[in-house]
Amino acid sequence: MQIGEVAARTELSLRTIRHYEEAGLVVPSARSQGGFRLYTEGDVARLMVIRRMKPLGFTLDRMRELLAATDRLDGHAGTGPPEGEEREELLESLRGFEEAARRRTADLRTQLARAEEFATTLRERIEHIERTERAEPIKRGRTGEESESGPDPELTAPA
Repeated sequence: MQIGEVAARTELSLRTIRHYEEAGLVVPSARSQGGFRLYTEGDVARLMVIRRMKPLGFTLDRMRELLAATDRLDGHAGTGPPEGEEREELLESLRGFEEAARRRTADLRTQLARAEEFATTLRERIEHIERTERAEPIKRGRTGEESESGPDPELTAPA
């Protein structure tokens, strides 16, 4: 598929996909005779991994490390899947990425809860102000004006 379809499927911009290509994170599997980038389902899956890592704050270098480890574990390095100590090291690396993703996700949940709390506080303040403004003409009397001696203490005293 061409880059436009990949962009639509991954919800990434053309510019972002090209940037990831320049950074060596994803390389189109082929080029058309006209020179257009052509991507496979595997390329799209790789872009989705990158897209999911981005909001967790992973750097391009860390993304590259993860993708290299998964490529090697999947046997895409041309030598087949690793065995023995190399396999265990790669799995341990993936466990580290998983733990980092879990920690960052927990941090984001905390930030989201704080943001929601703040939005609720603002909504409550707005509602309080609007209620107060609606009640204000009632406190001032029927004409909406205060007497020359000031507001009537009985009408303005807190309930």
